[in-house]
Amino acid sequence: MVDHGDDFGRWLEERHPEAVQRTEEEWDQIARYVRHAANKIGPALPHCLPGEPQECGRTAQQHVLAWSAAVKAAAHHLIEQAATNPARAAHVAGPLYQRRLAELRAQDTSPAAASTTQHEGPYLTG
Repeated sequence: MVDHGDDFGRWLEERHPEAVQRTEEEWDQIARYVRHAANKIGPALPHCLPGEPQECGRTAQQHVLAWSAAVKAAAHHLIEQAATNPARAAHVAGPLYQRRLAELRAQDTSPAAASTTQHEGPYLTG
C-alpha cells in the first residue's frame, strides 16, 4: 500500500478561505498529472483514484497532496544523487529551491495568472 499521509489525522473538510477551490474533476486531472510525473522519476504509484481498479476511497485532492509529496521526495533524492558534492546538493535543495518556489507563488498572484483559463500552462491555475 502506498502512503497517502493518513498519519496526519482525519482529513479535514473545512476549507481555508484563501485555499484554491477546484471541482473534483479538476483535482482528478491534476492528480493524474502529478502521478504521471512521480512515476517518471520515482517508484510507480498505484491506480487508486476514484473509479480506478485499485480505488482506495480517498478524494482526488488527497491524492494531489500525497503524490505531490512523492514528487518532492523523488526530486530531492535526484538532487542528492546528481550533486557533485554535499554543499552543491544543499544549495540546490535550499536556496535555489526557495527561489523557484517564490517564482511560482509570484505567478499565482500576478494579474496575468488571474486572466488565464483553467487549462493553460503547465498545470491548472486557480
